[in-house]
Formats: sequence, C-alpha cells, structure tokens
Amino acid sequence: MAFVVIIPARYASSRLPGKPLKDIAGLPMIQRVWQQACKSSASRVVIATDDGRIKSVAEAFGAEVCMTREDHVSGTDRLQEVASQLNLAEDQVVVNVQGDEPLIPPMVIDQVASNLSMNEAAGVATLREAITLDDDLQNPNIVKVVASVSGLASYFSRAPIPWVRDKRLSEGCNAHRHIGIYAYRVAYLNRFVQWPVAPDEQAESLEQLRFLWNDVSIHVDDAITEVPGGIDTEEDLKAISLLF
Repeated sequence: MAFVVIIPARYASSRLPGKPLKDIAGLPMIQRVWQQACKSSASRVVIATDDGRIKSVAEAFGAEVCMTREDHVSGTDRLQEVASQLNLAEDQVVVNVQGDEPLIPPMVIDQVASNLSMNEAAGVATLREAITLDDDLQNPNIVKVVASVSGLASYFSRAPIPWVRDKRLSEGCNAHRHIGIYAYRVAYLNRFVQWPVAPDEQAESLEQLRFLWNDVSIHVDDAITEVPGGIDTEEDLKAISLLF
C-alpha cells in the first residue's frame, strides 16, 4: 500500500503566530512533525506552506516543500491544491498530518492509510478514541464522533454526542473524541473543493461534515495507540518541550 503524507504548515496563527517554526528542544516544530511522518510507511512526505520562511527552514533540513496559496479557507482545500500540483492520481491515498503535532505516532499514520485502502466504500478515513471524562464530553473544543457498527461516521459535532439522557458518562457511554488525522482518496479531495460549504459544516465549523452532507462515507476506527494532542498555545509548547 503506497500513500503520501502532506503536512500543512501555516505561519499565521491567532493564538501562536509562527507556530511551525517554534523551537522544541533545539528543532523547529515542523521538523519534529516531519521526522515522525518520515518514520511511517509513506512513500513520500511533503510539507505544504504559504510562507517563504517555513519553506526555507524545511528545505534546509531536507524536506520536500510545496508552496500553496494564502487564501485557503480550510486545510482540505490546501491539501487538494498540493495533490493537484503533484499530479497525484485520483485513486492515490493521501494522509493529512497536522503541522502542530510533533508527537504524532507513525503507527497511526499507517493505520489510517491502511483503513482507507481496505474500505473501498469510503472516500475518507479518520480515527477516534474513547472519552472517559464528563468535562471532555461537554467541551466544545473537543470534537465528538458517532459511527455505525460498520465503522462509518454518522456525525461529527462539538456538542456532547451521543447525549447522555439518563446517566453520567462515568456510568458508561459510547462517547468518542475525534482525532484529527485523515486519509483521503484524491478524487474526493477534487470533489470537495467544488462543493459549496454545507449547512452543518458552517454551523459546527467542521469541514469534514461537507463530505457527509454530500454522501461521502468516512471510515472511523479506534486509534491503535494514544495520540497526544497538538500545540495551540505557549503553555502547550512548554509542556511538550519537556518530553524531548
């Protein structure tokens, strides 16, 4: 199974400007992410950026870089531009690894790519993990996902789904946090950029809902290992730096 990893890396960030170039124990964050991606089974790892500073740093440590437009409204749009620039075939599997996850386990990159390859009915694949805390279920910054017994997503939401009507989460509930790593077939990336923003997508500010709105199945599986969170703030940066 051959797949390509694309790592979007924007310089602009409202909470942490210049995030991809932030130092983590002597290396820029984007290099840490790239190193993890290179440990996966990907045949190719590409950094996608709209900023010349990131391009210069990435090329200096040996990465392949693709420059993209600055005006993309979503990461999926940026991914599609890269797939187009690289002339990737429509059946090529592409994995989107977020540029702010320096501890992303290589095995989950392989897992999500393999899952998509093995599930021909799906155009997209992603991962999840169980929610064990009531506060996490209620937190709108933690995206929840509900899937069918066949492993296809029913819905993603910032709201607490499933709604625990008669008992607390601690007493048992099939609630899951969505892990933001995706595998796509390029054909569906090409379709995505042609569709208008879906009503659910706009309401929730979750771009994956555009696929569900347009009847594209998303395969969901439990991550085979714990996936540490990404870096959004200076506090996150300091905490992760202590692990290296």
